[in-house]
Amino acid sequence: MPDDVLPQTETIRTRADGGVLYATFDAPPLNLIGPELVRDLVHLIGHLNGSAPFRAVVFDSADPDFFLPHVDLTKVPEYTAEAAKAGGPGDASLGMLYQRLSRLPVVTIGKLRGRARGAGSEFLLACDVRFAARETAILGQPEVGFGAPPGAGAVERLARLMGTGRALEALLGADDFTADLAERYGWINRAVPGAELDAVVDRFARRVAGFPTDAVTATKTAVIRVNTPSDDEIRAAAVVFQHLVREGAVGPRTAWLLKNGLQTRSETERELGEAMATITPHHP
Repeated sequence: MPDDVLPQTETIRTRADGGVLYATFDAPPLNLIGPELVRDLVHLIGHLNGSAPFRAVVFDSADPDFFLPHVDLTKVPEYTAEAAKAGGPGDASLGMLYQRLSRLPVVTIGKLRGRARGAGSEFLLACDVRFAARETAILGQPEVGFGAPPGAGAVERLARLMGTGRALEALLGADDFTADLAERYGWINRAVPGAELDAVVDRFARRVAGFPTDAVTATKTAVIRVNTPSDDEIRAAAVVFQHLVREGAVGPRTAWLLKNGLQTRSETERELGEAMATITPHHP
């Protein structure tokens, strides 16, 4: 496919190889999920939901240290407004945008190097399949440490993938998970050596892209129907999250983290799982 008809955007670089689209997040300095990246996701998801000639999409990051570390905590209203453009004011949340991602007719594959926490992890959870580099991949849902439950599908999807006990360990602990532990718990499909990650993902994506489209689409649709959270569940989670961001303990705890290097290439951002347990004040 000629490059000039690919869905090129400011923060997501794309290239096509046969029936596979490769979409690379490239939003320096950290790939934070802010208004520009959400705007571009809305555009890309809309493109893939139309008549795009792809059967599989691989999402990765141009930054080896940060896949999608989390939302830009200084721009919550702005990125929420961009998310609303995908479905209207009643669905103004990343969770509902990720619902649209999960229901695309193409197979979506997350290729993880570096950190994917919060809404970055929730993006991967909305993908159909997830592979991660054993040496460098980190996943986490730190929201409870900030003062709110996750609001974009982590509760609903991790409970289905892991079961109650392990989901609560991941969510309430607000800690980082290595690729090996995430694989053991069911957060990702496979942890593989980083040197082999590209080949593993490419092999799977090209196999899927080479099979009859009707069979692939019907199978994906059936699995999603059985094991994906409903829109009402996702909407309810977004309401609670947004309320506590506005009025709960999230504000002062976020301010402490920002003062100590959050959203920069700092030790706080790199080791956020550890930092969550050191926040002061500890309570609202």
